[in-house]
Amino acid sequence: MAGRKINPWVKAGLEFGPLVVFFVAFSRLKDTDVTIGGTAYSGFVVATALFVPLLVATTLALWRLTGRLAPMQIATLVLVVVFGGLSVWLNDPKFFKMKPTLIYLLFAVLLSVGLMRGKPWLQLVMDDALPMQHEGWIILTKRLIALFFGLAIANEAIWRTMSDQTWVNFKTFGLTIIMFAFFMGQSRLFARYGYEKPGAGGDDA
Repeated sequence: MAGRKINPWVKAGLEFGPLVVFFVAFSRLKDTDVTIGGTAYSGFVVATALFVPLLVATTLALWRLTGRLAPMQIATLVLVVVFGGLSVWLNDPKFFKMKPTLIYLLFAVLLSVGLMRGKPWLQLVMDDALPMQHEGWIILTKRLIALFFGLAIANEAIWRTMSDQTWVNFKTFGLTIIMFAFFMGQSRLFARYGYEKPGAGGDDA
């Protein structure tokens, strides 16, 4: 069921606002330790502690405004709360850094299972926004599976071998740019297999 439409700027602010806050907080605190209750927390952990409740609040706001949440949003929220919470509780940034790896592996596995059953589950959540023939969804699903596995590997390589700043830049900007470029690169696929919804576009008068 399609959710209620909201102002696209409000939607973008709610979806990307927590990530921007995380980036700004980390950038300001990355060289600082914050002592709370006698325990010193790195700037990365403090930024994570800000990000987790803010994401919960904005996700709930999106649900209230639109009346629905995509499965990807729900899965992301659960993993952020679990692994972000572990990073703060154990004062260890690595759990939060592992979160994108697990998210992308989860999506890749779920899409693979659907594909093996002949059901591109991606179509169930995106068909309203992107009407396309079944063959097109099969191809797009295969490409997304490869992308998600690639992003999982890239995230592991970056957080394990590079600086916190490099990983934060990758998470904040790199992943967004890659996803945008991926879907822009599917224009020929959409043109070949896409179709117009009945009654959409055109004037029969």
